[in-house]
Formats: sequence, structure tokens, C-alpha cells
Amino acid sequence: MSVHVVVGSGPIGSSIAQLHAERGEQVRMITRSGSGPSHPLIERVAADASDARRLTELTQDAATLYNCANPKYTDWTKLWFPLNDAMIAAAKAAGAVYVLTGNLYVYGPRADGRMTEQSPMAAVGRKGQVRIKMWQDALASGLRTVEVRGSDYIGAGAVGVFSSVLLPAITSGRAAWAPGDPDLPHSFTYTGDQARTMVTLAHDERAWGQAWHTPTVPAISIRTLADRYCELVGKPKLTIHKLPRFVMRTAGLVHPMSRELAEMDYQFYAPFRLDSSHTERTFGLRPTPIEVGIRETADDAKAIAARTM
Repeated sequence: MSVHVVVGSGPIGSSIAQLHAERGEQVRMITRSGSGPSHPLIERVAADASDARRLTELTQDAATLYNCANPKYTDWTKLWFPLNDAMIAAAKAAGAVYVLTGNLYVYGPRADGRMTEQSPMAAVGRKGQVRIKMWQDALASGLRTVEVRGSDYIGAGAVGVFSSVLLPAITSGRAAWAPGDPDLPHSFTYTGDQARTMVTLAHDERAWGQAWHTPTVPAISIRTLADRYCELVGKPKLTIHKLPRFVMRTAGLVHPMSRELAEMDYQFYAPFRLDSSHTERTFGLRPTPIEVGIRETADDAKAIAARTM
């Protein structure tokens, strides 16, 4: 019996595993710690996914291999290529479909802020170039492969500008210092839609050999997102200040994470719109209303707070 192998147990990987398990399909989830959702059909394995030999052993009966890994942000150039190479080798040995969790870094800054699957991969920053090479290497391998690209995530466990900048300020009752202009349109992708789209496209040969955009609701501003969240949880509207651009760039001279964030700050100084119409038309998928992701984020924050009391 074939299985679906998922590398990484973050919100995307966990959702993919649960989607397959709910269909009665066997899942093998691989992480360094052996973490992941608890389900009779989900086997959790502790292993280093960059070890090509070990990963090939664990993937020998796989129908699909999902790359949902999330290496340390400051070490992408060191960590991503061994991971991607190992997954390509494992998928090739198994004859599995290789599915990558993609993002919009590959496009780099765009004057109009609108990104489609036909937009050129013109990233000049390190992280964008890493993602370009990963996708090019997957295509060059001859595998049946697909990449699904989402924007900033919203939903339980999502990591992005909302979880790292807005939510802590809302929780503490203080003002937030946001990068860029909080009133510009910015796309937010629901983690559930990312997982659902990856599973759907993994099993549709029309998708293979191409990159697709996750169905995503029309862009809203960071301020609007914060207002909707505060209204939902009964909190006062969040005061958002614009963080001067030089602050993060200056901090980056001595602080590695600040340097990495400064490299990507262009996403917040111009409109940042993901166009998912091609995916929606081709596969009949639709984005989940953003209120679902906001509610899920709020419920998750409440549960975390209860556990720490």
C-alpha cells in the first residue's frame, strides 16, 4: 500500500497529513523531532530529511512526497539545497510526485505589486534566488513535480507579519510597529487553502511541471486585517506605527534575523497582490473567506494563552 510522505509538521504539513488521513490514506510524517498530528493513519518518524539515503528508505513506498520543511530563516542558503536535493532523490527513487510549498519570493519586487504564474522569476535577493533554484532543480530532475505558491499566511500556527508583529501587540494592548505602509493592499493566504491546493494538484496531472498560486482572497491592508481581528475578539482597534525603513536595515548590520527581514521588506513598501485566478479557473478551487483564517488564528491564540496560565 502506497503512502503519502510529508516532510515538516508546521501548519501546512500537518493539514496535508490530516487531509489524507481523513480520506483513509496512510501518511508518514518526517521531522527531526518526530512531531506531528496524532491520528491512527499518521506515522510520525524522527529523521533528518537532508540525509538522502535515510529519506529514500522512508519514501520507498510513497505515492507523493510533500516538501513542507521550514529550515532556519537565517540559514536558507546552507540548509535548503541539501533538503531539496534529498527530497528530489527520494521522490525519484520511489517514482513519487514531488510537491513543494512555494512562496512569492521568486518574483522579487514588482512595480505594480501584482503577481501571476506568468510573472518572471526576477528575484535578486538571496532567499528569492534560493527558491528559484529549488524549483528549477525539481523541474530539471525529470520528476512529476508541482509547486504551490502562497502569500503571507493566516490561520492557526501561521508564521508571518500578523503573527510576529500584530498579534503580540494586540495581546499585550500596546501599539505595533509595522514594516512599510500598513494601509497598502497585501495578500494573505489561508493555511487551509495552501494545504488543500497542494493535495489537489498533487493528484492532477494537469498541474505537474508547473508552479501555481494558492487560491487567495483579494488583498487587504495590514491595518484592515488587524481591525477585523480586534473586532472579532472584542479588543480595541490596534494602533499601528510605521517602522522607519532604516531601523531594520541598521539592525541588520549586527543582527542576522533583522538582516534577513530587511532583505524582504519590499513586500510592505508597495502593493503586494497574489493573483490566483489561473488556479481557480483550472481546478475549480475557491479561497476560503478570510474570516475563517482570522477566527482560527484567534482560537489558536486563546488556546496557547490558556496553556501558559
